Amino acid sequence: MKKTTTKLADGRELIYFDADDSAARDSTDLRPLEPTTALSEIRRDPATGDWVTIAAHRQGRIYHPPADECPLCPSRDGRRSEIPAPDYDVAVFENRFPSLASEAAAHVTGSDDPLQTRAPGAGRCEVVCFTADHGASFADLTEAKARLVLEAWTDRTAELSALPGVQQVFCFENRGAEIGVTLAHPHGQIYAFPFVAPRTTKMIGAAEAHRARTGRNLFEDLLAAELADPVRVVIAGEHWTAFVPYAARWPYEVHLYPNRRVADLTRLTAAERAEFPRVYLELLRRFDRLFTEAGHNAQAAPTPYIAAWHQAPALRGEELALHLELFTIRRTVGKLKFLAGVESGMDAFVNDVSPEAAAQRLREVAR
Repeated sequence: MKKTTTKLADGRELIYFDADDSAARDSTDLRPLEPTTALSEIRRDPATGDWVTIAAHRQGRIYHPPADECPLCPSRDGRRSEIPAPDYDVAVFENRFPSLASEAAAHVTGSDDPLQTRAPGAGRCEVVCFTADHGASFADLTEAKARLVLEAWTDRTAELSALPGVQQVFCFENRGAEIGVTLAHPHGQIYAFPFVAPRTTKMIGAAEAHRARTGRNLFEDLLAAELADPVRVVIAGEHWTAFVPYAARWPYEVHLYPNRRVADLTRLTAAERAEFPRVYLELLRRFDRLFTEAGHNAQAAPTPYIAAWHQAPALRGEELALHLELFTIRRTVGKLKFLAGVESGMDAFVNDVSPEAAAQRLREVAR
């Protein structure tokens, strides 16, 4: 892999990841861009302790542009985009409309009032373009290209974790207009949080309680239990296991774990990295076949999903295990799962599909 770092016209960082070590990336961003200022702040909810990011400057971000004006496609035929090069393998750049940004520290004043605690939204948000092909998806990548994306995630995890004030790095992909994606080009994002995310905080608390109660790690016990009774196991590899969780919140939800507990992407071995693309691509392709086979009517639209890497935060993360959570909001052909009042209002999920039935369906669509 070759990594090339350059700058966009407004000073944001752009990084190319190429499979070919001889790839030359000397293209210059010629757009007349003015620097932007992110005035993000984070506020602590005194009732829950959760941090909420306030980023009002994001209202002006690009929203569903036509394909010939996509800002994530390569710059070609006189049309300049966020990627100056005429082609690329994987490209990562700082978001022009970030929820979190390092310069927020210079513009936002903090407060220690217990009822109105706030701090600058200092962090970093990056966009990860998986391929130059606008019409493709992650599932269309070759194993070699998927491995390159994994290397990019790993590189960014290492670098962003080292930034001052960053407590957790979150790599994820939102796919599909139903999810709320505003750019159709295949891409994901990375957030470098100045706090530990609420879901991670809950998982760490559960893991610490499990350790105090049993003397064992929660995530190792969880994976062992799924393998001992594999009714919810979808794919079992030498180094990775994909399964529907016992208490799945979403109609089709799969968790993908390395069989050896590690804290984050940087700790994976060469063998684990080598097997990941095959397992993950198969999982994504099964998601796209969920509503098109075995008695289901034809469904032209690809399955919308969120794929989220859970990594240990910089502090208090010893018990957390790296894993990816993949889920879709589609519950059957032509029907989406909208969050109802008990879910949006109380965070009390109700699942219309049993986890065992979801796992069986995901096994049925294997090829």
